[in-house]
Amino acid sequence: QVQLQESGGGLVQAGDSLRLSCAASGRSFSGKSIGWFRQAPGKEREFVAGIRRSGGYAHYSNSVKDRFTVSRDNAKNMVFLQMTSLKAEDTAVYYCATAGREIWGSETRADAYDSWGQGTQVTVSS
Repeated sequence: QVQLQESGGGLVQAGDSLRLSCAASGRSFSGKSIGWFRQAPGKEREFVAGIRRSGGYAHYSNSVKDRFTVSRDNAKNMVFLQMTSLKAEDTAVYYCATAGREIWGSETRADAYDSWGQGTQVTVSS
């Protein structure tokens, strides 16, 4: 099973940028699709972005489209989430996730994934 670890979160001001990283260990995830989710206090975990195993196709939620960019470096077992023009409503714990099987087509559903990182806190002050 793949172990995932997020990093790069922090406290920023509205309008700032952050880049989150997701590092995989245990097994290569070059053949796996990766999803980014977030969860704010009192809210359900929601899909943010996903990238297909080849890296050639990405999918974004409407709330982050045109502001966030997901990318991957399969040689380094890393996935990134570049976040720009951050807003207070982007404040949440951000998680990366993957699955042992191909889940593209269900990438927006949290229950499609079976490996999750511990999360990294992103706080955006307005």
